[in-house]
Amino acid sequence: MARDSRAVTGYATMLRDTAARFRDATAVVMDDARHSYGSLLRAGTDRARQLGALGLGPGDRVALLIPNCMEFIEILVGASMTGVVIVPVNTRFRAHELGHILRDSGVAAVFTTGAVDDHVNFKDLLAEALPGLTDNADPDALSIEGYPALRRIVHFGSGTPAWMIPADSLPVRAEGQPDPDPAAAPGPEDLQIILYTSGTTAAPKGCLLPNRCLVVTAQSTADLFAIGPEDGWWCPLPMFHIGGVLFMSVCLARGAKFVGMSRFNVTRAFAQFRDERPTVLYPLFPTILLPIMSDADFADTDFSRVRYVFDVGPEEIQKRIQAAFPDALLLSAYGMSETTGIVTFNHPDDSYEARMTTVGHFMPGWSARIIDPGTGQDVGLDAPGEIAVKGPALFAGYLNQPDLTASAHTPDGYFRTGDYGSMSKDGLLRFRGRLKDQMKVGGENVSALEVESFLAGHASIRMAQVVPIPDEKYGEIPAAFIECAPDCTLTADEVIAHCRGRIASFKVPRHVRFVSEWPMSATKVAKFKLQQQLIDELGLG
Repeated sequence: MARDSRAVTGYATMLRDTAARFRDATAVVMDDARHSYGSLLRAGTDRARQLGALGLGPGDRVALLIPNCMEFIEILVGASMTGVVIVPVNTRFRAHELGHILRDSGVAAVFTTGAVDDHVNFKDLLAEALPGLTDNADPDALSIEGYPALRRIVHFGSGTPAWMIPADSLPVRAEGQPDPDPAAAPGPEDLQIILYTSGTTAAPKGCLLPNRCLVVTAQSTADLFAIGPEDGWWCPLPMFHIGGVLFMSVCLARGAKFVGMSRFNVTRAFAQFRDERPTVLYPLFPTILLPIMSDADFADTDFSRVRYVFDVGPEEIQKRIQAAFPDALLLSAYGMSETTGIVTFNHPDDSYEARMTTVGHFMPGWSARIIDPGTGQDVGLDAPGEIAVKGPALFAGYLNQPDLTASAHTPDGYFRTGDYGSMSKDGLLRFRGRLKDQMKVGGENVSALEVESFLAGHASIRMAQVVPIPDEKYGEIPAAFIECAPDCTLTADEVIAHCRGRIASFKVPRHVRFVSEWPMSATKVAKFKLQQQLIDELGLG
């Protein structure tokens, strides 16, 4: 049953309502740290005061360049109390992508950490992305050409440079700051998050998600699967993607326990299965779930409390996963950043065949059209076409791109996903692939155009075309076809070396081929011919 949209609240109000009923229950587990509902509410209130002490208020944007951690969650909650807008940053991005996001979003502050310096040094990354940053002497008044809004960078952990504010100074700064007024908490249509996603544009684009998006989706999901205070939802997905934040929000909507981790690790996952006894497993991607299933500890682990396991993948893999969890239901989902992560779910009473071969039913309040990509006209039942959707958690548009926002919608307001699918008479959606020039690499969206634009910046490259190639581990991987500039030569290793360390590792082409002529359609490169050529060469069928 669709929830009455007039009853939708803001995010902070939702959390306060839940904490009032389940104050002492565990709300969040993150690695070795945990919060009860009461302590999470208090920590979020303290973060709200700290944001105020930094001069941040309603509408100001704050970037979080930190992995999954309690600090991320506390700042998210504190921002939701005050109207500060959160901009999560993919921690795998390099300076090229980071600089674009900080400039495009107009952030006033960045929160980052030194806790993962052994894996990635965010201080060095910021210094590379923001030329002149390290010349600043006053960390409270940064001045960086091209980033007029950015005034402060806050650093968690030791080794804080002079141009950053140490996070452990924030409690003192916040002394005397009032607690946020619950009556003045942001409402459903107030902007909460700007989530950057790769698509068909040459750079990540910011999806505007008002408070209603997470609240509606969290409540609808909790209702569909009867999530309550006895449940634990295990989800290792990163919080810079919608999945990590969304499924924590499902728990916060109903008093359940969310179990996450800073970064996926099989050994830690089994420790959490043993210690936290989750009832829902939400790895979602085979790249996470298959290593768990193949681990030596799998056979001896007690999964008897698990009701649901969520994964998206080919039918053969889905059947393997369901067989590995005979006492649980394997369910699929479909969605994207623009739909707040989820727009369809398999239902628990769906048949085995439906659960193995479809991505389920549309969520309450959502409607969908399957349309001809060229004409925009509806196609018939079971006929393939572009998936177009409209519903209560649809994003509010792309930041700074009104033309792109308009072109991404039909005249009657349906968002054109760029994905290919079909609808059965029972309302079940079958996902058939991507129409847009985008691929999914181990769960990460990769824009072919973005990688092509980066490659085109190499002096020896005249033109580059990037296509997805099937891969057993990652689902898809990028492959680049390159025409060298006149009198220039390159090797595949040189192309790959040019990419490494400059764009996120999952965007780096795994295969490079050189061409002197391009297969053409009427006006464009026929990418499908390039793709099929490489598939045939690699013997992938």
